[in-house]
Amino acid sequence: MAQAVSCETTLQKKDRYDVMYKNFKWKIPKYYNFGFDVVDQWAKDRTKLALISIDRTGEKARYHTFYDLKVQSNQFANVLREMGVKKGNRVLVILQSIPEWYITLIGMFKLGVVPMPGTILLTSKDVEYRINRAEACMVLTDMDHADRVKSVKNKCPTLKHFMLVDGKRKGWLNFNEEISKASRELSQKEVGRTSSDDPMLIYFTSGTTGHPKMVLHTCSYPLGHEVTARFAQALTKCDLHWAVSETGWAKAAWGKLFGQMIVGAAVIQWETPGRFDPDGLLRAMEKYGVTTFCAPPTIYRMLIQLDLSKYNLKLHHSMSAGEPLNPEVIRVWKKAFGLEIYDFYGQTETVCVLSNYPFMPIKYGSVGKPTPGHDVRIVDDNGKELKPNEESNIALYLGNGRPAGLFKEYWKDDKIMKNSFRGYYYYTGDRGYKDEDGYFWFVGRDDDVIKSSGYRIGPFEVESALIEHDAVVECAVVGAPDPKGVRGTIVKAFVVLAKGYRSSETLTKELQKHVKKVTAPYKYPRLIEYVDELPKTISGKILRRELRRK
Repeated sequence: MAQAVSCETTLQKKDRYDVMYKNFKWKIPKYYNFGFDVVDQWAKDRTKLALISIDRTGEKARYHTFYDLKVQSNQFANVLREMGVKKGNRVLVILQSIPEWYITLIGMFKLGVVPMPGTILLTSKDVEYRINRAEACMVLTDMDHADRVKSVKNKCPTLKHFMLVDGKRKGWLNFNEEISKASRELSQKEVGRTSSDDPMLIYFTSGTTGHPKMVLHTCSYPLGHEVTARFAQALTKCDLHWAVSETGWAKAAWGKLFGQMIVGAAVIQWETPGRFDPDGLLRAMEKYGVTTFCAPPTIYRMLIQLDLSKYNLKLHHSMSAGEPLNPEVIRVWKKAFGLEIYDFYGQTETVCVLSNYPFMPIKYGSVGKPTPGHDVRIVDDNGKELKPNEESNIALYLGNGRPAGLFKEYWKDDKIMKNSFRGYYYYTGDRGYKDEDGYFWFVGRDDDVIKSSGYRIGPFEVESALIEHDAVVECAVVGAPDPKGVRGTIVKAFVVLAKGYRSSETLTKELQKHVKKVTAPYKYPRLIEYVDELPKTISGKILRRELRRK
């Protein structure tokens, strides 16, 4: 009985939303360090599981307790100290989903060294840009990616240190060899404390134009993700959480690290450098007893193509983030497992700021209501709050103080900062509206909204209509020039067909008729192009900017 109470989340107490939201207050201490204040605190129980990491074959797994992570991160921090890497120095980290990602990041956090996680898909040009833009002094990667660093290192004057987590190479240190010689002890008093406002982490985030921006988070950033874990993800210290995300994106911070470890939940990951294996994922979830699951819509769309009745999962909570989830996918998942998929919203620059909750009814297609500690509003370009159902900018009101998880700045980008922070608001660059019940609805990136014949059309609502049709597995909608030159811009859909369907003029007319029936007639796609797959980021987001070029 005591165990059941200790694992009860705030959400499971059935509190009314307005009570939960009103009673929340940020508590940001002057000094905070995720490594010492979270990992090392849980490590006092030397048996508490922190991480299960499955190898590439899917057959073997390594188990790490919080104590393991404490000791090994201490060793890595001592290696960095011996190398002369200091507080504030930047380190580019390009690693697969392996335990070393955790060990090295936590070790850097303890010292105040600033990691810059990068996707394994970075090209040599990407590596060069990130190192030089951030003036990084070190690269940490594996043998698969060392050549990309080697090809540009002479063009990177600040780069001094090179380390591999596997194998040996001339001029590179080996992670395992170095930590085996390092002390297991690390005194916070000796290395110094980090203030909540000290730099902690940099993510590079790409826009539709220009080079990637540097999103700088401070040491208070993990505190913001406690909201993500406790409220949006409904996690407790008894959960085993699986978030499908490659380590180079902020989604990993959302679902594989900060909030989960703060509440004491264990996380599981799978090193999958090749193509995604939907069946393997579900079998692993079944084998290891995963209780909570989060994935982008792309992953769910692939999973529901399987015979879901074959899998006996122990899930009690399912979530999605990255971009809005189509209602049809939610219905199929619920039919198979009896679980809703709770959509939530945030950015690389924030933590979870909008969410659906288990104690509230879901409106399919909505990203829910503001999470505690976040005042989210729909405002025009001048900061005027709009009425229900009026579409405009999704913005965070900062008049009562900055929430813990909001980034500090786009480092070295004053112009973009001025455009994003106006008056008392942080403008997300996303558009949406709020309905009469306070639920928020995502329309699209400001760049993605289609303006056709005087109408403003959000791609998501057209995509949601299309995916309800049995012939459609995936789709993406963009604005395209009108071939007839009448409307200026028209709606164009790129469609991936389900097995058993072939492209034809008849099918195109059927899909167009279906969209007209489901949504407003003016929103139907006047052009439909059938494709084998859609271009996506490694985290599963559809790259509409690439489709607009076609």
